[in-house]
Amino acid sequence: MFGSLTGLKNQQGTDWGEKLLNNVASTTIRHLFTASESVEVQVRCFPSSKLLQGSIDSFKMSGTGLVIRRDFRVEEMSFETDAVSIDFSSVLGGQLRLKQPTQAIAQVVLTQADLNRSFEAELVKKKLENLSIPALDEIFEGETVSFTQIKVQLLENNRVRIDSEVVTGKGKTVPVSLTSTISVERRRRISFTEQQFEAEAIPESFRDISQTLTEALGEILNNMVDLDKFDLDGVTLRINRLETQGETLVFSGYAQIEDIPKNAKSGN
Repeated sequence: MFGSLTGLKNQQGTDWGEKLLNNVASTTIRHLFTASESVEVQVRCFPSSKLLQGSIDSFKMSGTGLVIRRDFRVEEMSFETDAVSIDFSSVLGGQLRLKQPTQAIAQVVLTQADLNRSFEAELVKKKLENLSIPALDEIFEGETVSFTQIKVQLLENNRVRIDSEVVTGKGKTVPVSLTSTISVERRRRISFTEQQFEAEAIPESFRDISQTLTEALGEILNNMVDLDKFDLDGVTLRINRLETQGETLVFSGYAQIEDIPKNAKSGN
């Protein structure tokens, strides 16, 4: 069997060992996601005899409509390694294991709809509900407040607009609105800078309270939007830059791939 891997070709001229590795890798990577529209993996190895030693020239993955940890959807994700070492015996068993960690160039594309969906995740909502705003304790008589109905709009030049409604413990509702520049901090956290209260979007009778609540929302966002939420089991994303492009937000950076679990499901 092993001898046949070095010379066997299919009818289209594709190396059999490389094709097997592509199929196993595609299946393994697909199981890293709760759901996916498409996942494609391309593994390159020449000459094919290097597969027997577990050496491949490059490993490229691209996927669309990927859902991570049940709630976090990305429109596109891709990464590509240089040479990498694998345990080829695991491939024959229908699995894919790395002999050592590796890094890959990575890109992640989120749509405006993806961003809005992420604010509906329970993990995120918990950080926006039943909060105390000391500056408004007297007005709200010590009631907690919750930021709901958050809507994100991507703007040019890495700017975003965020609108929300604040609901108090007694059911009073106050609209809030801000624009901000977004950037990457420490390669994993989104930072909201140059925040501006959008007074024209708020009825005049609410503006004083709304401005204070808007400032509070900006501070909360600066401490909660962490890209680690988009990590996969065994794969850590680190982002060098981001850019708004129409209704999409594009992150460029790298992936640190420690291992690929046997039965990974990022919804677990």
